[in-house]
Amino acid sequence: MTNTELITFNNWTLRVRASQTETPRLLVLIHGWTGDENSMWVFTRGLATDHWMIAPRAPYPAEPSGFSWRPHQPETFGRPSLEALRPAADGLIRLIDEYSASVKLDALQFDLAGFSQGAAMVNLVGMLYPHRVRKMGVLAGFVPAGLEELISQRPLAGKNIFVAHGTQDNMVPIDRARASIELLEQAGAQVTYCEDEVGHKVERYLYARIGKLSFLSHWERVGAALSLPKREGKD
Repeated sequence: MTNTELITFNNWTLRVRASQTETPRLLVLIHGWTGDENSMWVFTRGLATDHWMIAPRAPYPAEPSGFSWRPHQPETFGRPSLEALRPAADGLIRLIDEYSASVKLDALQFDLAGFSQGAAMVNLVGMLYPHRVRKMGVLAGFVPAGLEELISQRPLAGKNIFVAHGTQDNMVPIDRARASIELLEQAGAQVTYCEDEVGHKVERYLYARIGKLSFLSHWERVGAALSLPKREGKD
């Protein structure tokens, strides 16, 4: 977490890495269930310096520790819905707007990357606010329940989404990830999908070889002029 700063801003706790470039792009890193503002920084190693990065702490306590993007609901473990996650999604947009205004950062469009429950948040924010999101990274994630009507409106038309999932993931099974990809494509997204033999551990995705490239190489290339295969991995 070199060159980062832990701050409190408008009742949010977040870790920030500012950029010294003239026109930086905002990248929002969204941690998973029981994570915090430090969890996603493993992915920042090697990313281009034109990113201004923020990693907010989710607003709800998780059991047994850490934080969550929805209130504690043990009867729906692993199955967060639109209704449960929407308050945090709307709050995240307000945070981005208020924080970017405070540092005079252009965040009319921003990039999102998340892991597990945080990846579900990436999918949700992308569908609720498609005009705000430029590029999406979904790691070990899924599409939350309750989005059927929104998906039918194809809110992700023209959006580039990179999805990576581990075939050894016991928390979010690979079949659920593949079903989520179908939903993202029904919503209009252009999906680059990759699999590797890893489990549900955030740091494993940094070092996994996803297809012929690392995660970071894929992330930098999604949405660029360089052409990528639309889908990779196993069907």
